[in-house]
Amino acid sequence: MSAVLFPGSFDPFTKGHADIVRRALLMFDEVVIGVGYNGNKAGAASPEERVEKIGKLYADNPRVRVDCYSGLTADFAKANGVVAIVRGVRSFADYEYEMQMADVNRQLFGIETIILPATPELAALSSSVVRELSHFGHDVSDLLP
Repeated sequence: MSAVLFPGSFDPFTKGHADIVRRALLMFDEVVIGVGYNGNKAGAASPEERVEKIGKLYADNPRVRVDCYSGLTADFAKANGVVAIVRGVRSFADYEYEMQMADVNRQLFGIETIILPATPELAALSSSVVRELSHFGHDVSDLLP
């Protein structure tokens, strides 16, 4: 069975993230959603709250597993036996960054990265945009799965 890791902070998990999971499931038997956290950075929701919310979205899908981790993404990937990391990119800047990370993960840890371009209608959507809109009292429910 082939599994792929989809790592991120997911603060919050958006329709763009859900689209990457949907598309990854077309290629792999299982998607592990890894909610990464850095103890030095405070998020709008705790890692445990994010895992719980995302887990509820996929509660009926045995092919999706959600867990949180700290430390290196490559270490979490290896510990979960995934064959690759999947990342979504919205822009050339995202692509450049992800290519650098992909090179490091391949050279140092032997793990490949699959890069999926954002679906055009979701390319402008990011967690930080959702947080900012929500902070200023706007309804963001259409941006979340």
